[in-house]
Parts: sequence; structure tokens; C-alpha cells
Amino acid sequence: MRTDFETLLVERTQDHVLIVTLNRPQAANAMNTRMGEDLLELFEGFQLETEGVRAIIVTGAGQKAFCAGGDLKERNGMTDAQWLRQHAMFERMVRAIVGCPIPLMGAINGAAFGGGCELTAALDFAYASQTARFALTEVTLGIMPGAGGTQNLTRAVGERRAKELIMTGRPFSAQEAGAWGLINEVVAPDDLLPAALETARRIAGNAPISVRQAKQSIHRGLQMSLADGLAFEIECYNRMVPTKDRYEGIRAFNEKRKPAFMGE
Repeated sequence: MRTDFETLLVERTQDHVLIVTLNRPQAANAMNTRMGEDLLELFEGFQLETEGVRAIIVTGAGQKAFCAGGDLKERNGMTDAQWLRQHAMFERMVRAIVGCPIPLMGAINGAAFGGGCELTAALDFAYASQTARFALTEVTLGIMPGAGGTQNLTRAVGERRAKELIMTGRPFSAQEAGAWGLINEVVAPDDLLPAALETARRIAGNAPISVRQAKQSIHRGLQMSLADGLAFEIECYNRMVPTKDRYEGIRAFNEKRKPAFMGE
């Protein structure tokens, strides 16, 4: 796994947690072409090999912004063809993030506007600083959300709320995001990363194959009928039965000790 990205800080802890920091603080961590390419490379790689990573935290550099959305300074003067080419790459990036087999959680440390809000909605779940702000402002710029916003936000907050937020483009607070279901927990700014790390480490301490299969069962099952979802769940469940971690979990329970899961 490469860690020397131009626009990302990638830090791996000793307990199988990866912290990915959007690192363009001089531009409010706005997403330019290079950041999109860096995120695409990182998350597409995890679809081939998890590299021993069991949980990922995505956050932003600095205290003011998680991600201000697409870099409009870079986009100023783009031809239609250049715009569409860049956006096609952003679409691949979002699909790679949504398709990542490893649990993804956000630590939303500041403004998450446009693509930053879409990125938040694309993660499995997220915590936010009390000072974080959110908005999908695309309709105020003559476009619309095109990086999963109309789909992932709607699945998080419901159709009627999503229509209101997307069609008005109005900002909303971390507290509102929590009440509506986009954010799982709102914490003080200084407590944000520690709280995210505590949860990520708890996830990483569980059987990694089990966690990944449960994630897929939830996400894919929501796209199916209940009957198909139940059938898919059992297929995911049956994947656990022959694993070494299943044997280890049962042994550890009976021996009254913490299990040592190996992801096998």
C-alpha cells in the first residue's frame, strides 16, 4: 500500500486502523483532480488486498474544513470535455469508496460542503465535530450532486429531507445532521479523533472477515427485497463457518479470554 500521496496523509496505527487525512488545508481540503486520483488509487487497492487494515477513518487536515467540495478554482475555465473527464474520475472514486470492503468511518472536523458532504454520505458512518457544517450547494452553481449525493444522502436521511437539502442548497449543522441520520455522533472538536479511534479500534478488534461480511450483507441487502436480502445474509453467514477465526472466537469464549483474530 502506497502512503506517499500528494494530497493525502495516510497513517497506519499498530492496531490495524488506517487514518486517511484529506490534506489540502490551504484550499479548505477542496477536492482537485490530484486528490480524486489519490483517493481512487488508495480505495481501489483495497478491493484487491486489504493489507491487514481492519478499519479506516477519513478526516480533514486542520480545524476548519473536512472538505469544501470540488475545487472550483481548478475548474474555472475548464472545457466541457475536461469537466466531464474529471467528473468521470470522481465517479470511479466514489464507487471505489462505496465498494471498499473495509469499514469506513468519517471524523468530520469542519465544513463538509458539496463533494465533502457527498463523501460523508458515502462512508459507512461518521462522527462530527460540534463545529462541523454541511451543505449540498450544487444547484446554486448550475449543477447537481453527481458524486452519489442524491443516492447516499437519501439513504441516510430519507427522501423528503434529502429533497429539501439538495433542492435548497442550504447549510445545516452537525446537530441537525445527527438528528436526521447523516451523522452518528456529535462530539467536541478535541474529542473527535479520539472518539473515532476508539470506535475504529473496537471494530478492528473483532473478527475481520465477519465484519467485512456483515458490512456487505447490510449494504447489498438494502438494495434487495427482504427475501433476497435474507438469502444473501445466509450466504455471508456461511462464509464464517469454516474460518479459523470462528473456531478461535468459540474457544476464547469458553476459555474466558480475549480472542486473537487473524482474519483467516
